[in-house]
Amino acid sequence: MDSQLSDIRKEYKKGKLTRNTISENPFEQFARWLDDALHCGEDEPTAMIAATVSPDGRPSTRTVLLKGVENGRFIFFTNYESRKGRQLAANPHISLSFVWHKLERQVHIEGIAERCAPRESDAYFSTRPYKSRIGARISPQSHVIGSRMEIIRAFVKEAAKLAGQTVQRPDNWGGFAVTPTRFEFWQGRESRLHDRFRYTLREAAPVPTWTILRLAP
Repeated sequence: MDSQLSDIRKEYKKGKLTRNTISENPFEQFARWLDDALHCGEDEPTAMIAATVSPDGRPSTRTVLLKGVENGRFIFFTNYESRKGRQLAANPHISLSFVWHKLERQVHIEGIAERCAPRESDAYFSTRPYKSRIGARISPQSHVIGSRMEIIRAFVKEAAKLAGQTVQRPDNWGGFAVTPTRFEFWQGRESRLHDRFRYTLREAAPVPTWTILRLAP
């Protein structure tokens, strides 16, 4: 098995990234690449790996879906009592990673997460499919359950209780908005000589300004 894994290789040849072509604004650069991912047939182009850190310094990762980029913030939604929700309450530092295999691209973002305003979470929750809204109300996300049947019974019970009613967002569910302080854009190149550019926030207000540097592959 080890020898088979070590033999897996791929040459990246689909693109390049230069200082002359990269945007001065990382949000504009991200928007370009996300648009490419949306239109090239990537599976789950809005999926991002979110990494948080426990109070004792232990990292953990999971995949969530990007639901908006608004006012210089990356937004996703979750149960605030989930593992990531509890970790972000104790330590708001977070990293987000997008991997777009068909384009041979990655974007890594580091920043600070804070809860969205309730009205923002309410607005998004109202757009979710009915069953997803019920699921958000009854799932003790990340906590141990006895069986799948336990969660199915809770779902059926809640759906019956709320039949004919508007399904309201539970208080323990909502959005996080991540304000980036660092971006890295990665474009695969031949011979592992990848193109990597780092944006570091130099000044946040009144208008964010960024330092852009090329990194070694």
